[in-house]
Amino acid sequence: MARQIISTGTPWETAVGYSRAVRVGNLVYISGTTAIDAEGKILSPEPYQQAVEILQKIERALQAVGAELQDVVRTRMYVIDMEEASEVTKAHHKFFHTIRPASTLVEVSRLASPAMRVEIEVDAVVQT
Repeated sequence: MARQIISTGTPWETAVGYSRAVRVGNLVYISGTTAIDAEGKILSPEPYQQAVEILQKIERALQAVGAELQDVVRTRMYVIDMEEASEVTKAHHKFFHTIRPASTLVEVSRLASPAMRVEIEVDAVVQT
C-alpha cells in the first residue's frame, strides 16, 4: 500500500521528523495541530479562535490527501486549562456537529509554546 505524506513546510516538521498528514490506503492521520503559522507566530490568543484556526488547518490537510471532515472518525483535543474547554468544544461543534466522531478532550500541563491554548489531532477513514 502506498504511503502519502503531506508537509506544510514548517521548520518543525523537518527538525522533529514528522508530517502534517499521513495517508495509507483509506486511513488518514493528522498530527497534533496548533494555531501557529509557518513563522512561529500564534494566530490568536483566544482558545475558541485557536481551535477554529486549528480545525481549518486540519481540514486543509485532509483535503491535501483526498479526505474531508466527513471522513473523520476520531478527534483528540489537548487543552492547558480545563476552564477553557467549553470554548474549544464550541469550535469542535462548529465543524463536527453532524459528523460526530469519537472524541477525547484532556487537560495537559503545557504545550510547545506558552501561548498555545489547545492542540488537536484527528484520524479519518476515507470511504471508497
